[in-house]
Amino acid sequence: MLVTVGGRSLLEYGDLAETSYVASVRKSLLSMLFGRYVENGTIRLDETLAQLGIDDIGGLLPVEREATVEDLLTARSGVYHAAANAGDALASAPPRGSQHPGTYYLYSNWDFNALGTIFEKKTGINIYDAFDADVAAPIGMQDWHRDAQQKYADTSRSVHPAYHFVLSTRDMARLGYLMLRGGRWQARQLVPRSWVSRSTRVVIRPEEFHPDSWRQQDVERGLGYGYLWWTHVGTDTADVLNGSYGAEGAYGQHILVIPGLDMVIAHKVVRREGVPFPGGVTPAQWDALVGAILAARHRGS
Repeated sequence: MLVTVGGRSLLEYGDLAETSYVASVRKSLLSMLFGRYVENGTIRLDETLAQLGIDDIGGLLPVEREATVEDLLTARSGVYHAAANAGDALASAPPRGSQHPGTYYLYSNWDFNALGTIFEKKTGINIYDAFDADVAAPIGMQDWHRDAQQKYADTSRSVHPAYHFVLSTRDMARLGYLMLRGGRWQARQLVPRSWVSRSTRVVIRPEEFHPDSWRQQDVERGLGYGYLWWTHVGTDTADVLNGSYGAEGAYGQHILVIPGLDMVIAHKVVRREGVPFPGGVTPAQWDALVGAILAARHRGS
């Protein structure tokens, strides 16, 4: 774990340089990449899957092909085709064709993986190459290795692969700091400031989440959803978490940006082959940890 305030280290724990799989944190990284190409018109948020020529094994339904890029970015595509990897809520999806695009939130890896395909199709650039050139090199990521990044797909289920990322904790903190500074690093605007603001605002409130178990958990946690970022939805104007947002992945992978405190918290759990793994850090444990950090920061201020 690495906690920074104003870009300076406040708390460090563990091996910050060790690289490992960061699970669904990958989705927020793709959101960062989208910004430049949405701003210059290469990618249009209102373009539909039909217009983009996006399909999948067995074919998408006509209503599914009406989903827009923005619908996928907010996990409201209404496409319930099988995804190429596990780790989402598709098992609880309603029947295919039953929900019109843009109306029903369901956390689906099909949406997220198809966004990777759309990014590469519209830009002509591999996701990892774009990340290398547009983000990793300019911010001086210390442990980034392009050749360590590898996609995964069960091609019997879907043609759209998952774009997994392998990162270190200190590089995750750099990414959070880039977002904290409105997408600017030193003299360069790497992610459009308008996109940072747009992608991290609350689009979906937790009351709109499906299935019921997800809705209950995220209502309790106070989490909504933006464009592939989890967003804080508290109503207390004195809450230091107002305006905060984060990338979250299974087992305890987190990049949390708290603008009100000029703070970034990067946290990672490494799964080691052949070593028993009890399930990582749960959302409740993570929230308790963040609460303890904020309480300590308050006492020390």
